[in-house]
Amino acid sequence: MRANSTGILVGASGRVGTLLRAVWALAPPDALSVTCQWRQARDGRDGLVWSPLEGPGALKAWAGRHGPPDTIMMLAGVTPSTQGALDTNARLAVACLEAARATGCGRVLIASSSVVYGPGHGAPIPEDAPYAPVSPYGVAKRDMERACRPFRDAGLDVCCLRIGNVLGADALMLNAATGQPLVIDRFRDGSGPIRSFLGPLTLGRILERLCTCPGPLPEALNVGAPHPVAMETLAEAAGLDWQWRDAPETALHDVTLDCTRLAGFYTFSDAESRPEEMLAQLARIDDLP
Repeated sequence: MRANSTGILVGASGRVGTLLRAVWALAPPDALSVTCQWRQARDGRDGLVWSPLEGPGALKAWAGRHGPPDTIMMLAGVTPSTQGALDTNARLAVACLEAARATGCGRVLIASSSVVYGPGHGAPIPEDAPYAPVSPYGVAKRDMERACRPFRDAGLDVCCLRIGNVLGADALMLNAATGQPLVIDRFRDGSGPIRSFLGPLTLGRILERLCTCPGPLPEALNVGAPHPVAMETLAEAAGLDWQWRDAPETALHDVTLDCTRLAGFYTFSDAESRPEEMLAQLARIDDLP
Protein backbone atom coordinates (compact mmCIF):
# COMPACT_ATOMS: atom_id res chain seq x y z
CA MET A 1 0.00 0.00 0.00
CA ARG A 2 1.23 3.46 -0.89
CA ALA A 3 1.24 5.64 2.23
CA ASN A 4 0.00 9.23 2.07
CA SER A 5 -1.46 8.78 -1.40
CA THR A 6 -3.45 11.65 -2.89
CA GLY A 7 -6.64 11.41 -4.92
CA ILE A 8 -8.99 13.77 -6.74
CA LEU A 9 -12.69 12.90 -6.51
CA VAL A 10 -14.24 14.15 -9.76
CA GLY A 11 -18.02 14.29 -9.41
CA ALA A 12 -18.12 15.06 -5.69
CA SER A 13 -21.61 16.59 -5.99
CA GLY A 14 -23.19 13.58 -7.74
CA ARG A 15 -25.17 10.84 -6.03
CA VAL A 16 -22.28 8.48 -5.44
CA GLY A 17 -19.86 11.34 -4.83
CA THR A 18 -22.14 12.75 -2.13
CA LEU A 19 -22.26 9.36 -0.43
CA LEU A 20 -18.49 9.06 -0.55
CA ARG A 21 -17.98 12.50 0.94
CA ALA A 22 -20.19 11.46 3.84
CA VAL A 23 -18.35 8.14 4.16
CA TRP A 24 -14.97 9.78 4.31
CA ALA A 25 -16.22 12.42 6.76
CA LEU A 26 -17.33 9.57 9.03
CA ALA A 27 -14.25 7.39 8.52
CA PRO A 28 -11.35 9.24 6.87
CA PRO A 29 -9.13 6.94 4.79
CA ASP A 30 -5.94 5.85 6.53
CA ALA A 31 -3.62 6.10 3.54
CA LEU A 32 -5.45 8.39 1.13
CA SER A 33 -5.92 12.15 1.15
CA VAL A 34 -8.95 13.08 -0.99
CA THR A 35 -9.56 16.44 -2.65
CA CYS A 36 -13.07 17.02 -3.99
CA GLN A 37 -13.56 18.54 -7.43
CA TRP A 38 -16.34 21.09 -8.00
CA ARG A 39 -17.32 22.81 -11.20
CA GLN A 40 -18.02 26.10 -9.39
CA ALA A 41 -16.64 27.79 -6.30
CA ARG A 42 -18.96 28.09 -3.33
CA ASP A 43 -18.46 29.68 0.09
CA GLY A 44 -17.57 27.20 2.79
CA ARG A 45 -16.64 24.44 0.36
CA ASP A 46 -13.01 23.34 0.13
CA GLY A 47 -11.50 21.52 -2.79
CA LEU A 48 -10.54 21.96 -6.41
CA VAL A 49 -12.62 24.14 -8.74
CA TRP A 50 -12.19 22.53 -12.13
CA SER A 51 -14.41 21.78 -15.09
CA PRO A 52 -12.66 18.92 -16.92
CA LEU A 53 -14.37 19.65 -20.23
CA GLU A 54 -12.75 23.10 -20.23
CA GLY A 55 -9.26 21.60 -20.24
CA PRO A 56 -6.64 20.64 -17.65
CA GLY A 57 -5.57 24.17 -16.69
CA ALA A 58 -7.13 24.29 -13.22
CA LEU A 59 -5.83 20.84 -12.32
CA LYS A 60 -2.35 21.77 -13.55
CA ALA A 61 -2.42 24.88 -11.36
CA TRP A 62 -3.53 22.78 -8.38
CA ALA A 63 -0.79 20.25 -9.07
CA GLY A 64 1.74 23.08 -9.23
CA ARG A 65 0.84 23.98 -5.65
CA HIS A 66 0.31 20.51 -4.18
CA GLY A 67 2.13 18.14 -6.48
CA PRO A 68 0.53 15.80 -9.00
CA PRO A 69 -2.26 13.62 -7.60
CA ASP A 70 -1.56 9.91 -7.43
CA THR A 71 -5.08 9.00 -8.60
CA ILE A 72 -8.04 10.67 -10.26
CA MET A 73 -11.36 9.03 -9.36
CA MET A 74 -13.67 10.01 -12.23
CA LEU A 75 -17.22 9.49 -10.94
CA ALA A 76 -18.86 12.34 -12.84
CA GLY A 77 -21.20 11.51 -15.67
CA VAL A 78 -24.60 11.68 -17.27
CA THR A 79 -27.32 9.14 -16.49
CA PRO A 80 -30.81 8.76 -17.96
CA SER A 81 -32.25 10.53 -14.91
CA THR A 82 -30.07 13.64 -15.40
CA GLN A 83 -31.35 14.08 -18.96
CA GLY A 84 -28.04 15.19 -20.41
CA ALA A 85 -26.28 14.06 -23.57
CA LEU A 86 -25.07 10.53 -22.88
CA ASP A 87 -21.94 10.94 -25.02
CA THR A 88 -20.75 13.37 -22.33
CA ASN A 89 -19.61 10.30 -20.39
CA ALA A 90 -16.91 9.50 -22.93
CA ARG A 91 -15.89 13.16 -23.26
CA LEU A 92 -15.54 13.49 -19.48
CA ALA A 93 -13.44 10.36 -19.26
CA VAL A 94 -11.11 11.51 -22.04
CA ALA A 95 -10.82 14.97 -20.47
CA CYS A 96 -9.77 13.46 -17.13
CA LEU A 97 -7.32 11.11 -18.81
CA GLU A 98 -5.76 13.96 -20.74
CA ALA A 99 -5.54 15.98 -17.52
CA ALA A 100 -3.89 13.05 -15.75
CA ARG A 101 -1.30 12.83 -18.49
CA ALA A 102 -0.73 16.59 -18.39
CA THR A 103 -0.15 16.65 -14.63
CA GLY A 104 1.83 13.44 -14.17
CA CYS A 105 -0.98 11.56 -12.41
CA GLY A 106 -0.26 7.87 -12.81
CA ARG A 107 -3.66 6.25 -12.20
CA VAL A 108 -7.26 6.99 -13.18
CA LEU A 109 -10.33 5.11 -11.96
CA ILE A 110 -13.26 5.55 -14.32
CA ALA A 111 -16.78 4.88 -13.04
CA SER A 112 -18.46 2.61 -15.55
CA SER A 113 -21.48 0.39 -14.91
CA SER A 114 -22.74 -3.16 -15.06
CA VAL A 115 -25.09 -2.00 -17.85
CA VAL A 116 -22.28 -2.56 -20.36
CA TYR A 117 -23.00 -6.30 -20.07
CA GLY A 118 -26.66 -6.10 -20.95
CA PRO A 119 -29.08 -8.73 -19.60
CA GLY A 120 -27.79 -11.41 -17.28
CA HIS A 121 -28.24 -15.10 -17.92
CA GLY A 122 -28.66 -16.52 -14.43
CA ALA A 123 -24.96 -16.55 -13.55
CA PRO A 124 -22.53 -13.86 -12.33
CA ILE A 125 -20.93 -11.99 -15.22
CA PRO A 126 -17.09 -11.84 -15.36
CA GLU A 127 -15.11 -8.93 -16.72
CA ASP A 128 -14.12 -10.82 -19.87
CA ALA A 129 -17.76 -11.21 -20.94
CA PRO A 130 -18.46 -9.41 -24.23
CA TYR A 131 -20.19 -6.07 -24.32
CA ALA A 132 -23.93 -6.48 -24.90
CA PRO A 133 -25.64 -3.25 -23.80
CA VAL A 134 -29.37 -3.00 -24.45
CA SER A 135 -29.98 0.65 -23.51
CA PRO A 136 -28.58 3.95 -24.79
CA TYR A 137 -26.96 4.45 -21.38
CA GLY A 138 -25.25 1.07 -21.65
CA VAL A 139 -23.99 1.93 -25.13
CA ALA A 140 -22.65 5.25 -23.84
CA LYS A 141 -20.76 3.53 -21.02
CA ARG A 142 -19.35 0.99 -23.47
CA ASP A 143 -18.16 3.80 -25.73
CA MET A 144 -16.62 5.54 -22.73
CA GLU A 145 -14.64 2.42 -21.85
CA ARG A 146 -13.42 2.08 -25.42
CA ALA A 147 -12.27 5.72 -25.37
CA CYS A 148 -10.01 4.88 -22.40
CA ARG A 149 -8.02 2.17 -24.20
CA PRO A 150 -5.56 4.39 -26.11
CA PHE A 151 -4.49 6.00 -22.83
CA ARG A 152 -3.95 2.63 -21.20
CA ASP A 153 -2.05 1.42 -24.26
CA ALA A 154 0.18 4.49 -23.90
CA GLY A 155 1.12 3.52 -20.33
CA LEU A 156 -1.44 5.26 -18.10
CA ASP A 157 -2.86 3.00 -15.38
CA VAL A 158 -6.57 3.21 -16.26
CA CYS A 159 -9.19 0.98 -14.67
CA CYS A 160 -12.89 1.07 -15.57
CA LEU A 161 -15.00 0.20 -12.52
CA ARG A 162 -18.15 -1.63 -13.58
CA ILE A 163 -20.14 -0.70 -10.51
CA GLY A 164 -23.31 -2.53 -9.54
CA ASN A 165 -25.85 -0.86 -7.24
CA VAL A 166 -24.56 1.42 -4.48
CA LEU A 167 -27.15 1.50 -1.73
CA GLY A 168 -28.42 5.03 -1.34
CA ALA A 169 -27.76 5.91 -4.97
CA ASP A 170 -29.77 2.99 -6.36
CA ALA A 171 -33.19 3.10 -8.01
CA LEU A 172 -34.98 1.20 -5.22
CA MET A 173 -33.97 3.53 -2.39
CA LEU A 174 -34.31 6.67 -4.50
CA ASN A 175 -37.82 5.66 -5.56
CA ALA A 176 -38.73 4.87 -1.96
CA ALA A 177 -37.54 8.33 -0.90
CA THR A 178 -40.08 10.02 -3.19
CA GLY A 179 -42.99 8.87 -1.02
CA GLN A 180 -44.72 7.41 -4.06
CA PRO A 181 -46.02 3.82 -3.96
CA LEU A 182 -43.07 1.46 -4.42
CA VAL A 183 -43.52 -1.43 -6.82
CA ILE A 184 -41.15 -4.30 -7.55
CA ASP A 185 -41.26 -6.39 -10.70
CA ARG A 186 -42.28 -10.01 -10.17
CA PHE A 187 -41.09 -12.48 -12.77
CA ARG A 188 -42.74 -15.74 -13.82
CA ASP A 189 -40.90 -17.76 -11.15
CA GLY A 190 -42.39 -15.50 -8.47
CA SER A 191 -39.17 -13.69 -7.61
CA GLY A 192 -38.07 -10.10 -8.09
CA PRO A 193 -34.97 -8.60 -9.70
CA ILE A 194 -31.61 -9.84 -8.44
CA ARG A 195 -28.70 -7.42 -8.48
CA SER A 196 -25.18 -6.90 -7.18
CA PHE A 197 -25.25 -4.33 -4.38
CA LEU A 198 -22.76 -2.83 -1.98
CA GLY A 199 -22.96 -0.40 0.89
CA PRO A 200 -21.47 3.11 0.69
CA LEU A 201 -18.84 2.48 3.38
CA THR A 202 -17.75 -0.62 1.52
CA LEU A 203 -17.38 1.38 -1.69
CA GLY A 204 -15.24 3.95 0.13
CA ARG A 205 -12.96 1.22 1.45
CA ILE A 206 -12.66 -0.35 -2.00
CA LEU A 207 -11.72 2.96 -3.61
CA GLU A 208 -9.12 3.64 -0.93
CA ARG A 209 -7.60 0.24 -1.61
CA LEU A 210 -7.59 0.72 -5.39
CA CYS A 211 -6.02 4.16 -5.05
CA THR A 212 -3.22 2.97 -2.81
CA CYS A 213 -2.39 -0.57 -3.98
CA PRO A 214 0.63 -1.23 -6.19
CA GLY A 215 -0.18 -1.17 -9.88
CA PRO A 216 -1.01 -1.65 -12.55
CA LEU A 217 -4.69 -2.37 -12.10
CA PRO A 218 -6.68 -4.46 -14.58
CA GLU A 219 -8.41 -2.77 -17.48
CA ALA A 220 -11.80 -3.39 -15.83
CA LEU A 221 -13.07 -4.43 -12.41
CA ASN A 222 -16.56 -5.46 -11.39
CA VAL A 223 -17.50 -3.66 -8.17
CA GLY A 224 -20.13 -5.23 -5.96
CA ALA A 225 -20.40 -7.41 -2.88
CA PRO A 226 -19.69 -11.12 -3.47
CA HIS A 227 -23.30 -12.22 -2.97
CA PRO A 228 -26.19 -10.62 -4.91
CA VAL A 229 -29.40 -9.37 -3.32
CA ALA A 230 -33.03 -9.80 -4.33
CA MET A 231 -34.89 -6.49 -4.46
CA GLU A 232 -37.79 -7.75 -2.35
CA THR A 233 -35.35 -8.94 0.33
CA LEU A 234 -33.75 -5.52 0.45
CA ALA A 235 -37.14 -3.78 0.57
CA GLU A 236 -38.26 -5.99 3.46
CA ALA A 237 -35.00 -5.43 5.36
CA ALA A 238 -35.44 -1.67 4.93
CA GLY A 239 -39.02 -1.82 6.17
CA LEU A 240 -40.35 -0.26 2.98
CA ASP A 241 -44.00 -0.25 1.99
CA TRP A 242 -44.01 -2.00 -1.36
CA GLN A 243 -46.07 -4.22 -3.62
CA TRP A 244 -45.57 -6.50 -6.59
CA ARG A 245 -46.35 -5.82 -10.23
CA ASP A 246 -46.01 -8.18 -13.16
CA ALA A 247 -42.61 -7.66 -14.76
CA PRO A 248 -42.82 -6.15 -18.26
CA GLU A 249 -41.15 -7.99 -21.11
CA THR A 250 -38.27 -5.50 -21.11
CA ALA A 251 -37.45 -6.01 -17.41
CA LEU A 252 -34.15 -7.70 -16.55
CA HIS A 253 -34.37 -10.44 -13.95
CA ASP A 254 -30.84 -11.46 -12.94
CA VAL A 255 -27.94 -9.07 -13.58
CA THR A 256 -25.17 -9.94 -11.15
CA LEU A 257 -21.43 -9.49 -11.20
CA ASP A 258 -18.61 -11.96 -10.72
CA CYS A 259 -16.38 -10.05 -8.28
CA THR A 260 -13.62 -12.65 -7.99
CA ARG A 261 -11.11 -10.27 -9.55
CA LEU A 262 -12.01 -7.51 -7.08
CA ALA A 263 -11.44 -9.94 -4.19
CA GLY A 264 -7.77 -9.94 -5.17
CA PHE A 265 -7.61 -6.29 -4.10
CA TYR A 266 -10.19 -6.04 -1.33
CA THR A 267 -11.19 -8.62 1.28
CA PHE A 268 -14.91 -8.53 1.97
CA SER A 269 -16.35 -9.46 5.32
CA ASP A 270 -19.33 -11.81 5.26
CA ALA A 271 -21.53 -8.99 6.60
CA GLU A 272 -20.81 -6.70 3.65
CA SER A 273 -22.99 -8.86 1.38
CA ARG A 274 -25.98 -8.67 3.73
CA PRO A 275 -28.76 -6.14 3.18
CA GLU A 276 -28.87 -5.40 6.91
CA GLU A 277 -25.22 -4.30 6.92
CA MET A 278 -25.63 -2.22 3.76
CA LEU A 279 -28.64 -0.48 5.31
CA ALA A 280 -26.73 0.08 8.55
CA GLN A 281 -23.93 1.73 6.57
CA LEU A 282 -26.40 4.04 4.87
CA ALA A 283 -28.04 4.90 8.19
CA ARG A 284 -24.68 5.82 9.70
CA ILE A 285 -23.93 8.44 7.07
CA ASP A 286 -27.55 9.63 6.90
CA ASP A 287 -27.24 10.54 10.59
CA LEU A 288 -24.30 12.87 9.96
CA PRO A 289 -25.06 16.57 10.59
